[in-house]
Amino acid sequence: MTSSIYSDLKQLGGETRVPGSPEEAELERVANPQADIAYNVRFTAPEFTSLCPMTGQPDFAHLVIDYVPGQWLVESKSLKLYLTSFRNHGAFHEDCTISIARRLVDFLDPQWLRIGGYWYPRGGIPIDVFWQTGPLPEGVWIPDQGVPPYRGRG
Repeated sequence: MTSSIYSDLKQLGGETRVPGSPEEAELERVANPQADIAYNVRFTAPEFTSLCPMTGQPDFAHLVIDYVPGQWLVESKSLKLYLTSFRNHGAFHEDCTISIARRLVDFLDPQWLRIGGYWYPRGGIPIDVFWQTGPLPEGVWIPDQGVPPYRGRG
């Protein structure tokens, strides 16, 4: 088999084992074959779960991650397993959302990254968490995240 940008991937096509914690999860990346242009990549995780650090009760969120790659692309299965590793992780909504964004920025060094954490209500209050690395990159189409504000049953 000849070498390719995919040669170093270990998780894709292999056994799926959910990491026990975000720290244990291994993100993987490949060289961006289109690094000479700026474009947006979007990942949506509508069933993200973590635990309340105080009660141990599950928390649910709809995450939307947009990034303009630099030299690297995140491999999506490794990202999925990383996000799934929060299932047994206790942290506040703000901490989970920003920790995910910071780890991706540290790992990928993207031109730009934005995360929207749309958390379902706990204690009657929905918490949405937003962060981005800087101004929108010029000339890149970045659609609205498409998640309506929480309206309850009304």
